[in-house]
Amino acid sequence: MKKLWMAALVLLMGVAMAAGQITVWTHFGGPELEFLKDQAQRYEKATGVGVQVVEVPFGDIKQKFILGAPQGEAADLVVTVPHDWVGEMAAAGVLEPVGKYATQDYLSGLMPVAVDAFSYGGKLFGLPMNAESVALIYNKDLVQTPPATWDEFLALAKKYTTGDTFGFLYDLGNPYFNYGWFKAYGAYVFGKNPDGSLNPADLGLGGEPGYKAGQFIKDLRYKYELIPEGVDYGVADGAFKDGVLAMILNGPWALGDYKKAGLNFGIAPLPAPPGGDAWGPFVGVQGVVVNAYSKNKIAAVNFAKALVSPANQVAFNKAGGRIPVSLGALEQLKDDPVVKGFSTTIAMGDPMPNIPAMGKVWGPWGNALALITQKPDSDVKKIIDDMVAEIEKAIKGQ
Repeated sequence: MKKLWMAALVLLMGVAMAAGQITVWTHFGGPELEFLKDQAQRYEKATGVGVQVVEVPFGDIKQKFILGAPQGEAADLVVTVPHDWVGEMAAAGVLEPVGKYATQDYLSGLMPVAVDAFSYGGKLFGLPMNAESVALIYNKDLVQTPPATWDEFLALAKKYTTGDTFGFLYDLGNPYFNYGWFKAYGAYVFGKNPDGSLNPADLGLGGEPGYKAGQFIKDLRYKYELIPEGVDYGVADGAFKDGVLAMILNGPWALGDYKKAGLNFGIAPLPAPPGGDAWGPFVGVQGVVVNAYSKNKIAAVNFAKALVSPANQVAFNKAGGRIPVSLGALEQLKDDPVVKGFSTTIAMGDPMPNIPAMGKVWGPWGNALALITQKPDSDVKKIIDDMVAEIEKAIKGQ
């Protein structure tokens, strides 16, 4: 009997190996988790490859994957990871380069910023699925048409800055929210090498572009008198939900609460600041990555490709409201004002740097913004120069 049982087990294992079995880690919940499980069932039915979906807390995924993959203790693929994890994960050797599995037709059908986001060291390390950025969100009961120029913007913002209402608020000391102003004045975080990879030795937040951006951010508080001291994300977000704020800089993650509050809102890019070029935000992209140590890479990649197809990006948007990066999906959703508004701003932006050196930038950058906006006579140039020196020293490991 024992021999018969062992023979049956070996036979079952052989069938499983022949058909293939892949494991997916995901941080999804609610309708998005149901979407993923439905896609897993469809894929299994169509291919005979079993797909096991395992829920893992978002905060645990990166470290668990980096440590577990070489030991054979990680999933075959993760749905999804933010692109700014890619540098650390790729440097650890746990991500399979997927460029060899991606056709030119597929790549040309994506927003370029999404492909850029998942590229590291000249290679593609994930299949982009959705993106997000901040944008100008305006209360249509107060602002019928979004401002196209700085003068129009300033006139509207001042009109509603009355003491009882506010014209424009956002988290003034947050580097993520302020990147668009730096970009508009010609600043950047890291330059690029000839192969397109980011160069941490080329820091572009300082000099005249950095001074101009810092001064403009300071002016929002002290010259234009739009953003009082003490306003942070929570204050700005609460004022918008209460209907007393005309315009806010925020992202799609806030829209659920705005809808619950019964707000009639629109989404648009910010206009270029005075003396600057086009504003463009930091972009965050989420995508599917494959385990470099997987024993079922082809099955994992094929499931990943099915997930990020235009049709499934549309279905994923319907499940959770995420903004697709597929141009075909965006065309199908062109009548959705949220998708149209955020996809427009996403296309204007730059992906957050995905190299490990970015971890040395956030702290000094945030501290510099706090100092710049702390008092009317702050020395913007010295603060920016000190910030750059601190970042460069940290990157060099000194």
